[in-house]
Amino acid sequence: MTGRLIQVSGVIVDLVYRVDAMPAPGTEAIVHGFAIAAGGGFNAMVAARRMGAAVAHAGTLGTGPFADIAAAALAREGIAQSGTRLSGRDQGLCTVLIDAGGERSFIAAEGADGVLTDADLARLRPGAEDWLLLSGYALHYAGSRAALVRWLAARPPRLVFDPSPVIAAIPEAARQAALAAALWITANREEGAVLTGLADPGAMAAALARGRPAGGGAILRDGANGCHIALAGGPARHLPGFPVRAVDTNGAGDAHTGAFIARLIAGDDPERAAHLANICAALSTTQEGPSTAPDLTTVLAAMDTPPEAAIEHATAPKHATATTRRKP
Repeated sequence: MTGRLIQVSGVIVDLVYRVDAMPAPGTEAIVHGFAIAAGGGFNAMVAARRMGAAVAHAGTLGTGPFADIAAAALAREGIAQSGTRLSGRDQGLCTVLIDAGGERSFIAAEGADGVLTDADLARLRPGAEDWLLLSGYALHYAGSRAALVRWLAARPPRLVFDPSPVIAAIPEAARQAALAAALWITANREEGAVLTGLADPGAMAAALARGRPAGGGAILRDGANGCHIALAGGPARHLPGFPVRAVDTNGAGDAHTGAFIARLIAGDDPERAAHLANICAALSTTQEGPSTAPDLTTVLAAMDTPPEAAIEHATAPKHATATTRRKP
């Protein structure tokens, strides 16, 4: 590979609680496990790195114990930190509740990761083969939105936009700036519904692909059902999911996005890249933790697994981080 994935959005730190179920108002959840680890924007970069791409993080890191966790995690994965360090402000946090079925709910607040300036973005000089990844979270944060809207107006090349769960709260002008600049859009079903007003995932993918530049398109991620992919101006095609026994879906969407971009950088056509991303995302759910994407060798081996045996496929290699702490 000659290109890199450069992620413009920031990294936060996850506080992960494993619970029986989401607590009702005024009650307390029973917690069976707890971990602290880099998460959020980190997950897509990890997936891309393990799937063979060089990766750089252009988001802002702060100073403090949580920023140190994020910086150490980036270094362990071989992800270059090209963004600035912001003195006097720590990294943002996300409380993640994962229920007995592996589904997750989030409560997040930004820190240094929510700050990007015109000067920060002016230092972004992607190479001819580099790809850029932008999350809707960065457009949601007041400390980065205005600079990003100005940057998007210049139509940065090979931009992938992931709307994120906060897409409905992003001001319309900022949302339209990202949609107009993106070569590829990758969204989950809920985000696709917000952006298109449609209910059918295939129709969502086709709608999001309309207006993309040549060589671009849209992916509608549909959980265990896989994804729907549409090239610019074309119909959508459904790519089935890879069957596994999921224990933790936290970070699966990011794993899909990072894997997809990595395989585009490697020269795969979009459909093959999305197929491999389906496998990567599925295998990432077979382990506890937010950054459990498998490596390329594991994904390629799983691709040849017969469908009837796939659910028994060995889980992805362990990638435990030194920052992980669990209750006994």
